[in-house]
Amino acid sequence: MVRWTLGEKVSQLRKVAKAKAQRLWPVPRHAQELNEVRTLADSSNRSTNTTNSGKSNSSSSPEAANAPVHVPVMLQEILEQAQAVREDLQRPLQWAFDGTFGRGGHARAILERHTDLRLIACDLDPAAHASAETNFAKEIRERRLVLHSSNFANLPNLVELARNEFAEKFTGFDFMMVDLGVSSPQLDEAERGFSFYQDGPLDMRMDPQAARRTAADLVNELSEEELVELFSELGEVQRPYKVARAIVHERKSRRIERTLQLAQLIERVDGWHKKGHHPATLYFMGLRLAVNGELKAIEDFLPEAIASLSPKGRLAVISFHSLEDRIVKQCFRKLEDAEEACGENVRRKATVPSDLEQKQNPRSRSAKLRCFRRFAAGERRSRGNKYAHLAPQRSRDDQDDRGDEE
Repeated sequence: MVRWTLGEKVSQLRKVAKAKAQRLWPVPRHAQELNEVRTLADSSNRSTNTTNSGKSNSSSSPEAANAPVHVPVMLQEILEQAQAVREDLQRPLQWAFDGTFGRGGHARAILERHTDLRLIACDLDPAAHASAETNFAKEIRERRLVLHSSNFANLPNLVELARNEFAEKFTGFDFMMVDLGVSSPQLDEAERGFSFYQDGPLDMRMDPQAARRTAADLVNELSEEELVELFSELGEVQRPYKVARAIVHERKSRRIERTLQLAQLIERVDGWHKKGHHPATLYFMGLRLAVNGELKAIEDFLPEAIASLSPKGRLAVISFHSLEDRIVKQCFRKLEDAEEACGENVRRKATVPSDLEQKQNPRSRSAKLRCFRRFAAGERRSRGNKYAHLAPQRSRDDQDDRGDEE
């Protein structure tokens, strides 16, 4: 008779439970492809430290060498949507739009998968443009990538520029994407003021050169009632009264200028309620949305984007905040339910990252993807959604959360 120690029994039970879980909940079919795509994106991001000749850039600083690699969120799902457009059109993609270029993770994968594609992109962050000049020099030189220093809400002007530059060749976008929120490099750069884990100036402007109020200006100039409204409306903080009162009291003795100064005040007053969720998270998010006017930009952008799609083209939107997702959901449904509907949701519910991606990239946990497909001429909405099978299936499809509330 075999005698088991307590540790051996626990180990054996874990193996049995793992085997059973794999039978009941198999790994998603696209998990291997996701790893391949992530490897492709990682290699493109790491090319920042390599010169165009392929030799190592010995002048790179240690900080640059150790800079965090930006992993694009839900990259596999974005590629699936782009491929679905190609299959729907039965021709190669010709024009695409990336409204939040960042470090070009999504753009790199799209351009390499669709070799006949021209990509119009925009970003307000000067660091994104500096990165693109190094990592996308060939694409920019060949005019496969046209990167503008602009907000995606200025889409009509960007479309007009494309028409003027490419004349009759530009016929509308076959695929459009925006990845709302802050990129990993922006979060990890303390001087940008987005992080509550690192000390830096309380800025939070997407464009550091923009002539707009910073987060420090809002924190030090708004009244207690206005701070409560900001944190509750944009940050969705349930009871921000104590923090707002503490901010007003703190700034009487000294101006609040640093991220850690504010984060530690919130931590001291509000305390930790959930493990792994910093108490300053929602407060910082509300400030960021207020500083950059992001919700208004989304509201302005969505109708213009759908109008700029070519027939059978798709718009993909990744959001990280329930307010952003609600705006996207309501806009898509309004256009879909109109008497003269111009298109329909690819899937009724938002798509969430796979369990594998959430494990590998924890910052993707709150991401949601919604896609809208524009009808071709004379096309009408089908009974049900015949395009739902083209969207990736998730084991958490039926899970409701704040972003799916009416």
